[in-house]
Amino acid sequence: MKFGKVNNPENIDFTLPNTHNDTFQLLNTYEKESKPIIYVGCAKWNRADLKGFYPRGTKDELMYYASQFNSIELNATFYKQYSVEQLAKWYNKTPDGFKFFPKINQEISHFRRLNNVTDVVNFSLDNLITLKEKLGTIFLQLHSNFGPSNFNRVQDFAENWPKEIPLSIEVRHKDWFADKVVAQEFYQLLEENKIANTLVDTAGRRDMLHMRLTNNEAFIRYVGANHLTDYSRLDDWVKRLRVWVDTGLKNIHFFIHQNLEVESPLLAEYFIKKLNIEFNLDLKIPNQKGDTDSNGQLSLL
Repeated sequence: MKFGKVNNPENIDFTLPNTHNDTFQLLNTYEKESKPIIYVGCAKWNRADLKGFYPRGTKDELMYYASQFNSIELNATFYKQYSVEQLAKWYNKTPDGFKFFPKINQEISHFRRLNNVTDVVNFSLDNLITLKEKLGTIFLQLHSNFGPSNFNRVQDFAENWPKEIPLSIEVRHKDWFADKVVAQEFYQLLEENKIANTLVDTAGRRDMLHMRLTNNEAFIRYVGANHLTDYSRLDDWVKRLRVWVDTGLKNIHFFIHQNLEVESPLLAEYFIKKLNIEFNLDLKIPNQKGDTDSNGQLSLL
């Protein structure tokens, strides 16, 4: 994932911003849960990206991946509309409890830019519901040049989205965050329609860490910088999620990328171990080769 990549990550202040006040107000309206529901995954399952993750002789990458993680951020659907038959195969290859979190196809978000998309959205959803209970939150990622001047398109999309299917929206144009009035209008739209506001933690775009949740879901896309700070950043996320859960957050969907995806499973393993300790969970810890230092931290390859 090249978005937000910087050449010198050691010069970036990775401190998590304070939680938006409206996030606390929203979370306080929910009944507090003893344990959150957490899904952690990578963005891809193919061997070419996750080098070193698959044991020698692995014949089916998805089946092995799904035996190690409980979810996948399904970026493949951004590039291709998959058939009902293919989605049914993926459904059958994965165990109970596994979830797919598909990205909305680029024809909708990037080519048509949310204009006249009803038919293609309906076609996509008719296919994706083949995943049944394994269909997690679908996420819309808008182009970095899609600014607030297109707010009406986002509004129409949000208001017409079928309410029974969870949705998260990610905006990238800097003007969505630079003007507090614009940001508030966007956040209010999502909150009124019970749509998650995607948080992106990446080195070069710290403004996308707005820390504003708009429903009872934290949909977080974390991009490591292939630097030792990747681990301390995950430690900070565990602490922040603890605060949000104590306030009322129930659903955590956390997807780990890196500029070089080969190390994503290492980070995910480290993060899942921390979550299990913090929240007294028994999330599956993926098998991953890697040496540990004196503190038990996995080393980068």
